[in-house]
Amino acid sequence: MAREYDVLAIGNAIVDVIASHDEAFLERLAIPKGSMRLVSADDATALYSHMGPGRESSGGSAANTVAGVAALGGSAAFIGRVADDQLGEVFRHDIRAVGVDYQTPAAPGKLPTGQCLIVVTPDAQRTMTTCLGVNAQLSAADINADMVKAARICYFEGYVWDLPEQIAALRRAGEISHGAGRQVALTLSDVFCVEGHRDEFLGLLGNGVDLVFANENEAKSLFRTDDTDAAISAIAARAPLAIITRSEKGAVVVKGDERIAIPAAAPARVLDTTGAGDLFAAGFLAGYAKERPLRECAVMGTVAAAEVIEHYGARPEADLKARVKAALA
Repeated sequence: MAREYDVLAIGNAIVDVIASHDEAFLERLAIPKGSMRLVSADDATALYSHMGPGRESSGGSAANTVAGVAALGGSAAFIGRVADDQLGEVFRHDIRAVGVDYQTPAAPGKLPTGQCLIVVTPDAQRTMTTCLGVNAQLSAADINADMVKAARICYFEGYVWDLPEQIAALRRAGEISHGAGRQVALTLSDVFCVEGHRDEFLGLLGNGVDLVFANENEAKSLFRTDDTDAAISAIAARAPLAIITRSEKGAVVVKGDERIAIPAAAPARVLDTTGAGDLFAAGFLAGYAKERPLRECAVMGTVAAAEVIEHYGARPEADLKARVKAALA
């Protein structure tokens, strides 16, 4: 039996390449600002050639979240595919170095490790171009049942709810988790994920998923409304526990008739918003796994999110435990 984990995440194993450019750079390459596009390995190579010097760091939404959980002192694990290549070794090294248990073997074949090319504009907005590589081949065979059973919370990213084999893998993990008396959490990840899988996501709320994370745009898209309050009420009616992030407006936690509004933590500066939602989830889950009050969990989320937007990259660099301690004092 694997050791006990607070959070086990299942998601895309991605190496981020981050470079700063102005809006004109995106216009020249006909890339919509703020978008998240999936492209082939050849297209990713072409964009990389235009980006110039960049910062390379391991990423992936769910992987960022468990890295944050580990930074907050929690026990974390990750399941996701990498290839036996240079970027795969970068990912393996980085996630293990921050204390996350990662055991998924390198995938055979010619597909590369996933990569995300991120252009950050002067307003700290990020535009992401992603090549999934071997992530697209995630299947039920990659799910380590012992690790899932050992996790208090099994956390899925919506980006992986895509291809039939990927969906089968997540469903299998959810069944194992609930069979062991554990909880399952889902982040909706992006509006394009919601638009592509709205009915399936709605079906999961309260019927396979115990906690759901969404930003307000994702929540509004899920229920086809422009009214944030209406979206929050609708998601509360379906999900046992829902956490809706609202950028500089903070976050709202809803559980039944209970609604907790938390203001955003003030970052020292806003440099790069990549990973803010991932780290909010990390803070919340780290507290929730330890049975902290929901308000404290949300505060932990805002603190973790504020830290990650102060620097480039989607993994924490400051002492999150000290920041949380100060915020909860």
